[in-house]
Amino acid sequence: MMNYHALLVKIENHVNLFYLEHPLTNYCYHNQLHTKEVLEAAQKIGSHYQLDDHLFFIICAAASFHDIGFILSKGELHEQKGAELADVFLHSIEVDEEDITAIKNCILATKMPQSPQTLQEKIVCDADLFNLGTTTFKEKNKLLKKEQEALSNSKIDGITWRKTTISMLENHHYHTDYCQSLLDNTKAANLAAVKNKQEEKLSEVELNAALENNIIKNPEAVEDNSATKKAAKNKIKDRPVKGIETMFRISASNNVRISVMADNKAQIMISVNSIMISVVLGLLLKNIDENRNLLFPAIILLAVNVTTIIYAVSATRPKIPNGLFTQEQVDNKSVNLLYFGSFYNMNFKEYDAGVKAMMADSEFLYGSLTKDIFWQGKVLGRKYRLLRTSYTIFMYGLIASVLAFGIAIAFF
Repeated sequence: MMNYHALLVKIENHVNLFYLEHPLTNYCYHNQLHTKEVLEAAQKIGSHYQLDDHLFFIICAAASFHDIGFILSKGELHEQKGAELADVFLHSIEVDEEDITAIKNCILATKMPQSPQTLQEKIVCDADLFNLGTTTFKEKNKLLKKEQEALSNSKIDGITWRKTTISMLENHHYHTDYCQSLLDNTKAANLAAVKNKQEEKLSEVELNAALENNIIKNPEAVEDNSATKKAAKNKIKDRPVKGIETMFRISASNNVRISVMADNKAQIMISVNSIMISVVLGLLLKNIDENRNLLFPAIILLAVNVTTIIYAVSATRPKIPNGLFTQEQVDNKSVNLLYFGSFYNMNFKEYDAGVKAMMADSEFLYGSLTKDIFWQGKVLGRKYRLLRTSYTIFMYGLIASVLAFGIAIAFF
């Protein structure tokens, strides 16, 4: 019976010794800490799937060796180098050939673009890029950039790096359903943040180019353009992203509050007029023979009450769409996924995919928020228009009814 725990201890000691024997001057990302974090992530995912000791050993061994070849190969085909180093050491501690092959396959599967086949390969791949869906992504991405600059001995432009990062995040997907449910939303938020930063910097570059072009055409305007350039840069730098989000939040909150007020006003109209109908009908039917002269004024009052209730109910009567959206609507960003009427008949997988696409695209996200505010305003406009009509009918109808009762009592 293979003692997998003892084998993992030997592997851990060997990997730690390897890092001690190889100084990591330029490796601020692919280092011992990264290996430790990937191993912890693999253990976390493996525990979720309740892997047996055998499979748990395979993913932990692969996680320990997966980037060890990076130091020796300086990043080139480091998965292959890591697999070779793992093969040599695992043979030395008499690991089964079948297990060695499985471990090497897990390491090789992490090569970009990832192509895992088995569950253990998928787990190691997801563990390797676990940080893409965590709040540490920004910090790790900076370390990776710094490492790439050190290895290439050249400065990488921020716009170029962010372009590569955006492409990588957009093309990457987690292979296990556990990581998909746990990390996809945060990964989408990380992607949106990088895109926002990229848009900000590209706008700044565009502005600089336009101003420089103006200076070339008008040399005498250098001083004015310098001041304009500085002001424009500050404006871009201080773009009120939080202010925009606060605006949407306050607008949505105000619309909800105003909608509640409209519903309360409609409820008052419905309650008051329902009581009046009950009272008038009760008195009229009880004494109709003795007070026939009051029949016509009573009918006017009842008509006013019923009409008022109809308009008040219409103001609160909901309009329900079909609750479906298509992939085409998501692609052209025409659907509002923040409104329940767009998705209540969809299954969760389709809705989740649409929301992730929206969160990954700031234009789509802010466009959806804008549509949500706009259509809330449309609904509120209809509500208050019907409520105004209801109150107007009640006010003038009540005056007409009182006058009719007065005339009936005085002259008939």
